[in-house]
Amino acid sequence: MTAPARGSLLSNLRFPEDAETFDTLLESGAVRIERIVSSGQATPKGEWLTGERREFVAVVTGRARLSFAGEAEPIALGPGDWVDIPAGLRHRVDWTDPDQPTVWLAAYISP
Repeated sequence: MTAPARGSLLSNLRFPEDAETFDTLLESGAVRIERIVSSGQATPKGEWLTGERREFVAVVTGRARLSFAGEAEPIALGPGDWVDIPAGLRHRVDWTDPDQPTVWLAAYISP
């Protein structure tokens, strides 16, 4: 029998960093779960992200703003807020808090 894996989303945070950090926590079949730590990073102006997989993201700590193609205003996210982004939907990270780590829990789900 295999022992359960465990950890803490808030341990071993590297902050600030020049780039976001990505740690895969679980990958099995159609699902990959990551911890992402942002230190004020954002998607470059004029660029959009378009994932091939459905993406569920939740903010654990910190703050962020996301924009979606066709939406007039970005949405603000704080601790406990989540967004379920359909595959193929153009979106971007407009802002993450530069003064504290923004810790995301992200699940990528294949169709």
